[in-house]
Amino acid sequence: MDERTLTLEQIMAYGGYLRTEERAPGTIEKYLRDARSFAVWLDGAPVTKENATGWKEQLRAQGYAPATINSMLAALNNLFRFLGWNECHMKFLKIQRKLFRDTARELTRTEYEQLIRTAEAQGKHRLALLMETICATGVRVSEVKYLTVEAARTGCAEISLKGKIRTILLPNKLCRKLLKYAKKQKIASGEIFLTKSGKGLSRRQIWAEMKRLCAAAGVEPSKVFPHNLRHLFATAFYRACKDIAKLADVLGHSSIETTRIYLVTSGTEHRKQLDRLGLIV
Repeated sequence: MDERTLTLEQIMAYGGYLRTEERAPGTIEKYLRDARSFAVWLDGAPVTKENATGWKEQLRAQGYAPATINSMLAALNNLFRFLGWNECHMKFLKIQRKLFRDTARELTRTEYEQLIRTAEAQGKHRLALLMETICATGVRVSEVKYLTVEAARTGCAEISLKGKIRTILLPNKLCRKLLKYAKKQKIASGEIFLTKSGKGLSRRQIWAEMKRLCAAAGVEPSKVFPHNLRHLFATAFYRACKDIAKLADVLGHSSIETTRIYLVTSGTEHRKQLDRLGLIV
């Protein structure tokens, strides 16, 4: 069998394939980064099942979290399928389902509100409204572009991602705030959250702007990133309606198992639940 060498051209072609699959921009960026990392590690060596497994073991030796390793393996396995190298497919690490989230990464409602107040106090009104919008709707950061002036006027947004289209309702108060902001920025139609040059905000820019709030807001940076706002929405929504199937639809999840991950409580909350059992005499 001919030796298989992973080239830059193949990785670029993989990127094109991911775009035709309508993968989210963030997913494409990550998968390509993982593919390039694997190619650098190979350093010209052929791609074999043994070398792929060796890369996995190297990631473990470097102290990567099991979930992070599995996400990198997913990128490589998908690459192997694209190239027709199915025999190089790697098994994922077995991870027991977590009963609670790491408190160091759990953004509380109080902390969220402090971030909003800090952004407003610093005159970062776009960022404050953006965080409120993500947290009040549960949209992914890549879906913010669908929250348009037209959506704010009708009270609902049609979101297209990963080959699926879903419609979400927008709270009335949020619609009023979005339209007021759009009017002030002289945005008559289309996307509301734009840069000064009129382009949509990138995931990286949103992430960076949120991180810069941390010190002044007194919130640990490990808790502050766009996806945590989506988690906070999921928790609040479920507590209000107790309908996990409906929540899965709102979040755009194909599987309720994915939604369950969003509802894992913090270690502090889990400990309170244990204390309420009253089993210590």
